[in-house]
Amino acid sequence: MSSFAAPRKSLGQNFLQDPNIINRIVASLALSENDTVVEIGPGRGALTELIIPQAGQTHLIEFDRDLIEYWQNRADTADSLIVHGQDVLQFDMNEITQSSNRKIKVIGNLPYNISSPVLFHLMHYADQIDSQIVMLQKEVVERMASGPGSKQYGRLSVMLQQRYTIENLFKVPPTAFFPPPKVDSAIARLTPLTNVAHPVDSQLDFEKLVKQAFSMRRKTLRNTLKGLLSSVQIESLNIDPSARAETLSVENFSALTNLYTSNSAIA
Repeated sequence: MSSFAAPRKSLGQNFLQDPNIINRIVASLALSENDTVVEIGPGRGALTELIIPQAGQTHLIEFDRDLIEYWQNRADTADSLIVHGQDVLQFDMNEITQSSNRKIKVIGNLPYNISSPVLFHLMHYADQIDSQIVMLQKEVVERMASGPGSKQYGRLSVMLQQRYTIENLFKVPPTAFFPPPKVDSAIARLTPLTNVAHPVDSQLDFEKLVKQAFSMRRKTLRNTLKGLLSSVQIESLNIDPSARAETLSVENFSALTNLYTSNSAIA
């Protein structure tokens, strides 16, 4: 690994080096030779080199120009490896899914500074994804899986739980990385729901309403949703306008969104 440049702090790079953790992460993908895997930010290949021989096809999305060059050279020796030198937030997963007859499996050690934007970006392709294994800051995983009424429950929890089953698989200590980060990490599995329990008529309206509801956590829905829904409209759904966003369920947010969408259509 000495041929690699030092990890770039500007890109939030922390490379996995613990063999036991690496094996556990790859095992959680439950790979077969028919699988198409998309790895976000392969880094130095701790996961990648285990994935390539187990999967039918492996796609890498890498932003670091030095690592792109390395992986393009590596692809010359592995027919099943395809490299996309691009920012994942700008990458269209349809480039991969349209050429595959199966749903893809996604895996990634997501940089802490862009973890939420990446998760929201992947939501647009949930119908085409079998499962996602992601490594994130431990607190982020706890937020993703938390329920109404808890301190961790927020926009990320609602947005993801409306579309996925979320499992907090196991913790990863700082010593598993080089350089070691200052926080604990965790592995989460996100499995897209085949039958969404609380569907929304407009995903854009859902994102807008949930974001606004949590924009001022200490304020009530009457205040945070002002301009979107009136107190009377909120009450029509048997939801208390004086409640705070953190007390509402995913079902509540879906109902509020669908009411807002229908009102917008009438207007």
